[in-house]
Amino acid sequence: MNHDESLSGADPIVRLDKVNKHFGSLHVLKDIDLAVSSGEVVVIIGASGSGKSTLIRCINGLEEFQQGHIQVDGNDLVPHGKATKALQKIRTEVGMVFQQFNLFPHLSVLDNVTLAPMKVRGWNRVDATETAERLLERVDISDQAAKYPTQLSGGQQQRVALARALAMEPRLMLFDEPTSALDPEMIGEVLDAMRELAKEGMTMMIVTHEMGFAREVADRVVYIHQGEIAEEGPPEQVFDAPRNERTRSFLSRVLKH
Repeated sequence: MNHDESLSGADPIVRLDKVNKHFGSLHVLKDIDLAVSSGEVVVIIGASGSGKSTLIRCINGLEEFQQGHIQVDGNDLVPHGKATKALQKIRTEVGMVFQQFNLFPHLSVLDNVTLAPMKVRGWNRVDATETAERLLERVDISDQAAKYPTQLSGGQQQRVALARALAMEPRLMLFDEPTSALDPEMIGEVLDAMRELAKEGMTMMIVTHEMGFAREVADRVVYIHQGEIAEEGPPEQVFDAPRNERTRSFLSRVLKH
């Protein structure tokens, strides 16, 4: 399918045109064309080192890119990462959840979630606290609000990180392998919170190794091989009838039991 077929006539919230990224002599992203519609869940899969995380990090300016064009909700990112008002706007409208939780250890769970809305959006403490409590309830961790991150399990910390990202009322959520640092028994609770988010219509781009989850929640799966989009389509097509030999080879390795 071509990229525009996924848009259903709507303006995409994310568009990448011929994006190239180099780390020195290493060509990490090669002519990436990708568009994501509002409300769409796009899951990005591929081998370690294929460029998945770099792609996600370019979208909110955490990584510079050298050629091409990225637009997020009407805001343009330019090559070489010039610090622009557009980049600042994108960072207030795009939530991100990382492999590591990146919580402030000296702040309570509640204060971790209220900090950015108060500092960046200028909310008062009452409104920020009300929102934080609602979000902690939403990710099923409201009973931990007074604790500090070190008192929580990894799965609980990642759910706090999710609530913190949602507190900024993002138009788009990016996930960079959000379960890869978790013990196996804690992965499910984070994926459950993400499933609920998908059901509620949040626009999401998710880099993950959890293939069952990808098949279940994705509207579209994008397979990246050595910095290029080798295949994309609905999960049933990519997983059950991949067109590209490299996709078939990758899936045969990762889906082995």
